[in-house]
Amino acid sequence: MRKNHFDLRAQPGFGLITLFTFFALYLPIAALVVYAFNASESLSVWGGFSTRWFVSAWNNDAVQDASIRSIVIALWASTLATLTATMAALATTRTRPYRGLTFKYALINQPLMVPEIVTAVALLIVFSRIKVWTGYSGLGYLVLAHTAFCIPFAYLPIRARLEGMDLTLERAAADLYATPWQTFRRVTLPLLRPGIIAGFMLSFVISLDDVVITEFVKSGGQDTLPTYMLGQLRRETTPEINAIATVFLALSVVLVMIFFFINRKRE
Repeated sequence: MRKNHFDLRAQPGFGLITLFTFFALYLPIAALVVYAFNASESLSVWGGFSTRWFVSAWNNDAVQDASIRSIVIALWASTLATLTATMAALATTRTRPYRGLTFKYALINQPLMVPEIVTAVALLIVFSRIKVWTGYSGLGYLVLAHTAFCIPFAYLPIRARLEGMDLTLERAAADLYATPWQTFRRVTLPLLRPGIIAGFMLSFVISLDDVVITEFVKSGGQDTLPTYMLGQLRRETTPEINAIATVFLALSVVLVMIFFFINRKRE
C-alpha cells in the first residue's frame, strides 16, 4: 500500500503565494535601482535616464569618507569575528559532549536572540565608561562592537561545516603521527575553508550595513555609510541615496557570486 506524502508544492494556491512573495520582496528593490538612474531630483517622478546621482555620490567627500570608514570597520570586524568564531567552533565541536556545552552554544549565539537595540545600549554604557577612563574615542570601539555582534553570524556556517566533515581524514593524519597543528593545517583547515569564507562574507555584510549599534557607539565625525544615509534621509532625500543603496546591492551580489564560484571550483 502506497503512503501519501505531504507535498507543500501540491497545495492549492502555492504558486500564487510564491509569486506574491517574490513580488513583494523584489519590487521595492527593483524600484530603488530604477530610480537610482532618475535624472529628476524627485524620488517618485521619473525625469529620464541619467547616471548623475552615481557621479554625485562618487564626488561627494562625505560619502567617500563614510564608505572608506565602513569598509575598514567591516574588514577588521569580520576578520576578528571569523577568527574568534573559528576557534569557538573548533572548541565546541571537536570535543566530547559535556555538561554546559549547550549553554556555551546559547552564549555564543546570544546576540542573535537579543534585540539589537539592547546590545547597542549595553555597549554604549560600557564604552562610555571606558572613554572616560582612557580618553580614547577612536574607531576601535566600533570595531569591537561590530566584532561582538558578528561572531554568531560567522560561527553558524563554520560550526555547520565542522559538524558535516568526515573525521576519517583527521584520524588518519593522527595515525600517521601528525601533530595536532599539522592535522589542523593540512587536513582540517582546507576542508573548513568554505565555511570560513562564508562566515567572513556574512560578517562583512552584516557589519557593513549595521545602523543601530553604530548609531549608539560612534563618536562625532565617525559616520559610516548607513548612518550617513540615515542622516541624509532625515534632512533631504534625493536619488543619490538610491544610487548608494544600488552600489550596496551590487556589492552584496558580487560577494555571493564570489562565494558561489569558489565553492563550485573546489567541488
